[in-house]
Amino acid sequence: MWRVFPAFSRRVAYLDIETCPGPGYDEITVIGLYDGSQVLTFVSGENLQDFEAAAAGYDLVVTFNGSLFDLPIIRNHFPHIHLPPIHVDLRWVLLQLGLNGGLKLIEKKLSIARPESVEGLSGLDAIRLWRAHQAGDGKALKTLIAYNSEDILNLKPLMEYAVEKLSARLLGDER
Repeated sequence: MWRVFPAFSRRVAYLDIETCPGPGYDEITVIGLYDGSQVLTFVSGENLQDFEAAAAGYDLVVTFNGSLFDLPIIRNHFPHIHLPPIHVDLRWVLLQLGLNGGLKLIEKKLSIARPESVEGLSGLDAIRLWRAHQAGDGKALKTLIAYNSEDILNLKPLMEYAVEKLSARLLGDER
């Protein structure tokens, strides 16, 4: 699927969700959507319901581990959602280039830095931040949104890197 990226690069949504364990399944707390120029954030209890309409406006969705995590949880939460018909899961695309591990580890391998305010945060921290937000911590949601935004913002250069390297490999021009 990575090969179609150049044709759809103007209709792509980079997507990441944050969740909190809930009864029966994970509760979506934040969904981040990035189209290459604008970040949209959908927050549980605020505007999460608006995500479904927003997602319908794209032809391609790019995630990291989305085939196993993000998309199944989204489909469970929004049973009638029409997600973009093409999905590129960078976890598997980057693995073809020998880049394994989690998103943050791969970012470090490729010298993609995060702002100090969210550097070193993990999915477990995202759960803690959500719970702190629910307990009234005014800064926690802002930090959680910043963390989620970095996840989606960094998917774009990772996708571009993968397409460049895999295209060169196909053409026999690996450098």
